[in-house]
Amino acid sequence: MIQIANPIYDVVFKYLLDDNKVAKIFLSAILEEEIVELEYRPKEVRTETEKSTLTVYRMDFSAKIKTAEGDHKLVIIEIQKAKYHTDIMRFRKYLGSQYADPNNMYVEEEGVKYALPIISMYFLGHSLKHTEAPVIKVKRNYIDMATGEELKEKEEFIESLTHDSYVIQIPKLKEKRRNELEMLLSIFDQGESRSNNHVLNIREEDFPEKYQSVIRRLQRAIAETKVRDTMDLEDEILGELEDMGRTIAKKNEIIEESKKEIEEKEKALQVKDKALEEKDKALEEKDKALEEKDKTLEEKDKTLQENTKILNKKDLAIKEQEKIIEELKRRLEE
Repeated sequence: MIQIANPIYDVVFKYLLDDNKVAKIFLSAILEEEIVELEYRPKEVRTETEKSTLTVYRMDFSAKIKTAEGDHKLVIIEIQKAKYHTDIMRFRKYLGSQYADPNNMYVEEEGVKYALPIISMYFLGHSLKHTEAPVIKVKRNYIDMATGEELKEKEEFIESLTHDSYVIQIPKLKEKRRNELEMLLSIFDQGESRSNNHVLNIREEDFPEKYQSVIRRLQRAIAETKVRDTMDLEDEILGELEDMGRTIAKKNEIIEESKKEIEEKEKALQVKDKALEEKDKALEEKDKALEEKDKTLEEKDKTLQENTKILNKKDLAIKEQEKIIEELKRRLEE
């Protein structure tokens, strides 16, 4: 067993690809095409301690590739290495800036400028949801929609506006050694780390001879003081980010619980308000019934009063008649 620096660290990954020969071998293996010329293209100023950029690391190369047909093509190889699935919007933003960059052009005869095709490579520190494949190639095809026939000739217009991609799921590389590419990419297998995450243990004889320069480059990285110190710094910053993430997650959990309590209280208040509304409605109906009852009683009282008046009049009339009869009797007796 030999020890190599862990390329999941940005500083080690950069150290690996800073060697032009090694970068050609490494990227050619992924592309499955020979890179004849390769030039690193620094794109952005980035401090090693900038926390906001630490979760995504980017490198760009301009390359001349020899195709299987023996032709040559110029391309931009855009590499993005991410630690978290939440970084997807940073991928999109950076890819958009690549398309918009006027420097991503090349000049042909008579001074005519053409857009350089872009090839994107994504090294993911997390797993995708629906595939176990460690290495995924996203290849474009030209299809005649009427016949379903694949069109072989490439168009500059289409090549300028679309791109091929390669996605490497680092967590899925564990124990996957089905071909030479997966063997090469096993340098990212975190299952090979022991007590120190900075170092991976591998068997040099497992790697084909053509990849030995990659292994030796990672061996030399261990001896670089700046590389080791920067790995420590990455651990420290990522630890702070993870602590911050846990704090935010805990606060979000408290907020969600508070929201749930508020929603339950609001629901209880709504039930209470509904009960009060129903009670008020019942009271209104009761008041209305009492008003109608009072009105009925008033009408009855009025009727009784009128009947009493009539009876009083009748009593007076009867008394008058009795007086007349008494008077008649008296006269008859006389």
